[in-house]
Formats: sequence, structure tokens, C-alpha cells
Amino acid sequence: MAFLQLNQVEKTFFSRDSLTEAITNISFSVDEGEFLSIIGPSGCGKTTLLSLISGLILPTSGSIQLDGKEIKKPTPETGYMLQQDYLFPWLTIEDNITLGLKTMGKLTAHTRKHALYLLKEMGLGDKGTNYPGELSGGMRQRVALVRMLSTDPKLLLLDEPFSALDYQTKLKLEDLVFSTIREHKKTAILVTHDIGEAIAMSDRVVLLSDRPGKIQRIFTIPDELKSRLPFDARNLPLFNEWFQEVWKELEALEQSS
Repeated sequence: MAFLQLNQVEKTFFSRDSLTEAITNISFSVDEGEFLSIIGPSGCGKTTLLSLISGLILPTSGSIQLDGKEIKKPTPETGYMLQQDYLFPWLTIEDNITLGLKTMGKLTAHTRKHALYLLKEMGLGDKGTNYPGELSGGMRQRVALVRMLSTDPKLLLLDEPFSALDYQTKLKLEDLVFSTIREHKKTAILVTHDIGEAIAMSDRVVLLSDRPGKIQRIFTIPDELKSRLPFDARNLPLFNEWFQEVWKELEALEQSS
């Protein structure tokens, strides 16, 4: 059985005067340890799909199962990293990264030590007593990644976590997040508008159609690319070939909408 399984998932939002069909007939699976990216035109339901997988909202129809259990509410087994870091400005970095553990009743001397070890792994071992306002945007996103990893979730959901950063910082963070996820053997799903980011970081890329979003195509990235760090993958001739293929498919979707 697949680690994550979506079966004919649909989501319609209802208001007093109208209804909006966000996604329709979404079915795919994700294996344990796999890195999957979701791309598509603006408004196609990418973030809605991630919210469904997280349990923040429930599907109108269909089912989503994580490790054999249907997702009906948010669970500690899933971690969520957003475009904004949402660090609490009045808490130190150490208090921010251990907040999830404290909320879950899992904050012990051992788990605190592990969280600080992760912070050191991110090159921020000397920033525990600092406050978020004293850190750069890239540093804050690294702290957000530590906060997510410190609770040891089985599935990581990444909603455009690099899009607000400058390009150089974004490329460095792609490598850091990619290598950290692989090192800790985590399963991850990334939502992004950046085709290059999706190709460089993923094992597979799911392309959604325009609203209502449905699966247009699933690309399986070749080993030559997915076995390398994202920055190195971007420099291979094969990367450009795949970029052009995905770009043409996405461009055709946007022109037909």
C-alpha cells in the first residue's frame, strides 16, 4: 500500500450565492521517502490540494489516506511549511523551534536537544537566543524548517516556501532543504510556481489543469537529475530538456484556458 493515497478527491467551496469547484477527480499515490512537486496555472487548486492532504479542510468527495489511515483532521504526522515563516516575534529562536513540541506535550530535555541539533545543522546553532526580527529571510525559513522537523512528522508539506526570497538565497535553500529531507528520509510534497524548482528537487512532478484542477500529466524525473543536489541538476543539459517539455505542457494549458 502506498504511503499517501488520494482516491477521486474533489473539493467544492459553497457560499450563500455560488459554488466554486476547486479540484476534481484527483487520484495519485506517494511512496514513503518520495519527493513530489505540484505545479499548474494560478488558481488551479494547488494550495487547496495541500490543505486537503494536511487535514485543514475536508474533501467534498473522495478519500485521502496517510499510512493506511484516512485523514479527517490535522495530525502531528504531517508538518506544514509556508511561504511566510510565521515565527512568533516575541519568542526567541529556541522557543520558536520547540513551540510545536511544547504544544504537543512532547517537550523534554531530549527533544529540546534534538531541536537545537537541527538548528546547528542549518548553520544557525549560535542563533538560539536571538529573536526572529534579528534574522534574514533565508535564516527565518531555515528556522521554520527546523520547527517543522523537530516534531518528527512523517509527511512534509511545502507551500512555496522559497518564493519570497531573493534568487541566490532561494537556490541555497533548495539544496539545504533537499539534502535535509533526504538525510532524514522524509516524504515531501512541494507546491510551487517554479518549474525549474519542481524538476530540480523532485522524483515526480504533478501538473494540474486550470480550475477545476485535475491531473493533466505526471512527469517522472530521470535518475540523472533527481540523484543530484538541485543546484547541480540545474546545470545539466538534461535539465533544460525537461524544463522545455514541462514548460510547453503548462503553456498549452494556460493558452487553452
